[in-house]
Amino acid sequence: MTHPVIALIGDYSADVTAHRAIPHALEMAKHATGNAVEWRWVHTSKIQQAATDLADCAAVWTVPASPYANTDGVLDAIRWTRETGRPFLGTCGGFQHALIEFARNVAGLANADHAETSPEADLLLVTRLSCPLVEKTGPVRFAPDSRIRAAYGRDATDEGYHCNFGLNPAHRRALESAGMRFTAFDDAGDIRAFELAAHPFFVGTLFQPERAALRGEPAPVVNAFVRALEDQQ
Repeated sequence: MTHPVIALIGDYSADVTAHRAIPHALEMAKHATGNAVEWRWVHTSKIQQAATDLADCAAVWTVPASPYANTDGVLDAIRWTRETGRPFLGTCGGFQHALIEFARNVAGLANADHAETSPEADLLLVTRLSCPLVEKTGPVRFAPDSRIRAAYGRDATDEGYHCNFGLNPAHRRALESAGMRFTAFDDAGDIRAFELAAHPFFVGTLFQPERAALRGEPAPVVNAFVRALEDQQ
């Protein structure tokens, strides 16, 4: 019997805390949900055509540690996942690139780009945070009636970060008008997560929920992601 496979899209490094945490978070999610999933790391340089390269994958998690070796491959993988209705989770860099993919292909912002890799771009959708979040922990508040609120079962939590970039708020309304819902915020109201209500499971977080596994704690949004694969079987 074969089990659904999650593609972990990113350039694996044992030096990246989130990369070490992800297998533990997924193992804990397997036990919490009873869903016998498998996973494999897919280096971004290996993605030439997502529909072919990931054809046997039931879900995609675009993982932290950008810039990626192959940004176009990452964006193609996110688009393929979104358009085929497969469960998607993007954390940190995965969150940022999911915003870019959606902006370019759904919201009509064809030139949307990332300040880290294209600082001279005409339309910087992802820009440097006013307060860096490298190895920081802070409160996150969830929007009512959101998937992420349901996953955590509470209105707020504390989460860890390792990032310097987030959504440029000047483009928030364009993304919302196209169907993206922002569902988690810090105490200042800055965006920390999104989801697509029209998709079976498409969630991105600027924070790194997987880090909880290194403390021996479950990551609720990872559990929800793995549970979403039940509908793919």
